[in-house]
Amino acid sequence: MLCSEFAVAPTAIDETLRPGPLVQSVPALALAKAHAAVASGVRGIVLGADTVVAIDAAVLGKPVDAADAGRMLRLLRGRAHDVITGVALVDTASGREASTAVVTRVTMGQYDDAAIEAYVATGSPLDKAGAYAIQEVGNDWVTSVTGPYSNVVGLPLAVTRRLLEAFGVALRPRSVSEACERE
Repeated sequence: MLCSEFAVAPTAIDETLRPGPLVQSVPALALAKAHAAVASGVRGIVLGADTVVAIDAAVLGKPVDAADAGRMLRLLRGRAHDVITGVALVDTASGREASTAVVTRVTMGQYDDAAIEAYVATGSPLDKAGAYAIQEVGNDWVTSVTGPYSNVVGLPLAVTRRLLEAFGVALRPRSVSEACERE
């Protein structure tokens, strides 16, 4: 099967994580999203994904408002955290399913409160796990990334490719950035 067409099918499910290790509960949520899409009538190979940011014992999803975004960004400042993405596939024809987690370690720099306030004022942090988009804040805020960069941007490309190929989906040749990404 060649993946030449795709559709985005947002789901409205409870995104509360199951108790337990995040490397299990985040892929379980991604799988729940894929199942919700199937239940709504989506057919074919269905991909579900979800991302959280974890620091210490705190799990940071999307902030509820600007104040919450500021709180998250202050919590992350000068510290390392994990970006965990669950990726899941469901094949509606066969019932086959698979899911996995990808973890990337990100260390933030010492950005100041004025930078936080300016970024939050853009509104961009409000729909991002951990209240930031690495492609927006870049080297000014991030001092190191260990693991797949694309995982922090939104979807771990190499792992997603492997899952799709295992389900028989033929993809175009790898991009240079994907080929160079650490597995």
